[in-house]
This record gives sequence, structure tokens and C-alpha cells, in this order.
Amino acid sequence: MSNSKWIGAALGLALYSTALASCSVKDDRSGQPTSQEANLPKVEWTKNAENQLVQAIAQAPTNGLKPDLFLKGDLPKDDSARFAVLTKAALGYAEALAHGYSDPKKLAKDYSIPRPSAEVERGLVQAIQNGTVDQWLASLPPQTDEYRALSQAHLDYLRMAQNAKFEPVGDGEPIKPGSRDPRVPAVASALRAVGYLPSAQSGAGPETRYSSALVSAVKRLQTDFGIKSDGIIGDTTLDALNLGPAGRARQLAVAMERLRWLQRDPPKTRIDVNTAAAVLDYWRDGNPVDHRNVVPGEPEKPTPQLQASFSSLVANPKWRVPDSIAEEEIAKKDQSWLVENEVTMENGRYVQQPGPKNSLGMVKFDMEDPQQIYLHDTPFKELFALPERHRSHGCVRVEDALGFAAMLASEDGVADKFQEALSGGEEKWVKLKTETPVRLLYHTAFWDGSRVQFRPDVYGWDEDVGRALGLVTGFPRRKIEQGPDLGP
Repeated sequence: MSNSKWIGAALGLALYSTALASCSVKDDRSGQPTSQEANLPKVEWTKNAENQLVQAIAQAPTNGLKPDLFLKGDLPKDDSARFAVLTKAALGYAEALAHGYSDPKKLAKDYSIPRPSAEVERGLVQAIQNGTVDQWLASLPPQTDEYRALSQAHLDYLRMAQNAKFEPVGDGEPIKPGSRDPRVPAVASALRAVGYLPSAQSGAGPETRYSSALVSAVKRLQTDFGIKSDGIIGDTTLDALNLGPAGRARQLAVAMERLRWLQRDPPKTRIDVNTAAAVLDYWRDGNPVDHRNVVPGEPEKPTPQLQASFSSLVANPKWRVPDSIAEEEIAKKDQSWLVENEVTMENGRYVQQPGPKNSLGMVKFDMEDPQQIYLHDTPFKELFALPERHRSHGCVRVEDALGFAAMLASEDGVADKFQEALSGGEEKWVKLKTETPVRLLYHTAFWDGSRVQFRPDVYGWDEDVGRALGLVTGFPRRKIEQGPDLGP
């Protein structure tokens, strides 16, 4: 890509970003290093290495980052001061690519997913000696198809944001296919701004009828946002439209940052749950072998970002009601409800007995997590068909959990033991030979293997990451109204 195009991408980034002077390299025109720079390792920069670094940082939007987070203003003319500024910028950019610019443990109440490891100081010295600063920096972010897809989409939406005259579509009653609405021209313009429609023909007047061509474009947008693809422009579809190209670019920048937080070599066999998208992916020996819907925590009771393993399947589990749910919900129920739902007192706490009404369903994946977050079955199967599935108290309900557990038990050679435990009707632990790690992730933009997908920021956590990256506040979240739900 030419330098002019990179500059255009950087300008596009400025459309929805603000400077973070406190995180930028200072423009120290005095030629004297700051106290922070005085503690940097002494590095002798060649002209070639300097040019490679400056050019690489100029291309930071490729990684969803702003160049002025690392280099700002003219470089000092004095060699000693310039070398210090270059070293600080290089290490800062390298750290951002290798580990993330922000610290998730400072942004999230709970974050226990293993981070990547990379020793950037030694790598920088070696890259300067070899004349490969640009190649070294390019090797630090995730080298995955997903990261590359998000990066390309980010640049594409930056260009769209720079070129499009985007205006949000106003609120109102749902717009149904074939109907007329004064907002239809604005809908068409919003669709063009993000590439779902070709450019408008010159001389064409505003059309207020919601035509089949527009309906098809809206359905494609709905698919990309996990919305029911019915062509009806309700509140959720309106929010997706109003995100616009700049909002999409911002969401992708946040998503790339979250990918940089993760280990470059995660466990080959694992379960990944994207709580933003409410889906589960099972990886075996480095290959994705299973994908299914889940029900994660509701917005007010979010599922935390953590990694924990399970080595037991619990057949016919009892639900030992957590104190918070017991105090806020169970204690308010009358005796007839407790009897009907088989909730009894055991050792001074509410316990729901095994059976068809048990909130954990027929199987629990007993994760070793101090927060007592786990995967489990549910009697409320209808929830898995909903586009919006954030309904639980923080644990994760798995679609066809019995089938999933049976698959894992079969792979582990304990299928007979698991079926025997199920048939007994009583709570029973089935020990697995293999310990399987589970990562509970939160990615509101991701690559599904063919297209980049977006999801609403239901927990509001994108705001914290975006703020740390120096991005302006995102599109306001619309509150999700959920029905009553008792399960964990």
C-alpha cells in the first residue's frame, strides 16, 4: 500500500479518535531526555532502523492504533536525545503489538486469561543490528487469519468513514418491507456508507418506499450483526445502521486490542466462549470441531473474562443456590413454589434437587474457578433460538449440553460411565482423563471464517478499552430488556 493511502487511513482514524497526550512520546525540543527516557536501555540507532520505525508507526492504523500514541512531533536533532525518543517509541509500539496497549486487568473487574509473553527489549536490539526493525514489529501481533481479516476490515471502514457523509437515522416505529417512511432515504444513505448498497445515481430523487433492494441490503446487515434477518428495521437494526463506518472501525480497533491480549499459542484443545456473541467453539488438536449457541450473563450480571479448566462432568447436578440469588430471589418465593420446583434447605442453604426442573439441567461442566462460574445444561431450551441470549446470572448455558457432554465423554473414553451416571438420576461426578481449559472471551467484532461479524456491546466493556486506546465514546448502548430468569 502506498504512503498516501496509509496517511489517508490515519486521517480516517482521526475522525473518531482523540489525542492521548499523556500516552504519547513527548516532543522534547530542548534535546534533553526526560526522566523516563533516561531509564531506557542505550540503543544505537542506524538511519535505516530509524526510517523503518517511523514508517512502521505511521502504519499503526493497520493494528487499530493511533501513531501519535508512540511518536508525536519532530524528532530532536541531538543524537542522544533522538535515540532515546526512538527507543521509547519502539518499545512502546512493540509492547502494544506484543501484549496490547492497555492492561485488561486494570480495565476489567475480573480478568484471568493468560497473556502473551515476548521480551521486546532484546528483540529491538537484535532487530536494529540486523536491519529488520520493520519485520520484527510486523511479527509481534497475532499471526492469524482472524487478526488479518479484522485489520483489513478496519482499514476499509476508515476509508469509508473518510469518504462517506454519514448521518444517523432517527428513531421511530419499525419500518417494514414495502412500507413508506420519511426515514427511508436516510436508511439508504447509511447502507451506502458501509458498503451494502452501490453509490446513488445522480439526479435520483428521494424514495420513501422501503423497496426490495433496500430490504435485501438490510438483511445482509442483520446477518452481520447476529440480528433476526427479517428485513424489519426495529431498534436493534437501527442501532446497527447507526454505528456507521467510523463506529465499525472503532469496534474493530477494540477487537484487535483484545486479540493482542491473548496468548499466541493457546491450548490446542480448548473451549472458547465468546460471551458478546453468545456462542461456543470447541477446538481439538488445534482444529475447530464444534460450534453452538450459549446463554451467557445478562447485562447487569455479566459473565467475567476468565480461563479455567474442567476435568469432571456432573450428571444430574444439584443447584446449590448462591447467596446473592437466594437473598434477592429465592427467599421471596412462597412454599408452594419451592415444593413445585423441588427447592429444599440443606445445611442452611437453598438447594434445587436433580430433575427436569433443575436450573442446571442434566449436566454441569464443573470448572475449577474461584468465582464459581461454569458451563451447564438448562431446561429452558427455547432461549437458544433467540438472537439476543444474554439471560443468565453469569454462568454459561450450553445448547444441547447433553450431546456436547456425551461427545467429550466419548473422546475421553468414559462414555459408558457418563451414561450410567445419567441413568441413575442422582448427582454423580464423572472424572475425565483429560483436563479441558475454557476461555470466556468478550469480542464484539470477530471473524467467523468467512465474514467479519459485529455484536452489540451489551456489557459496555468496549468503552473502557476504547478510552484506553484514545478513541472517542462509542454509540450509546440501548438497554436490553430481558424477561425474568432464575438460573445461574
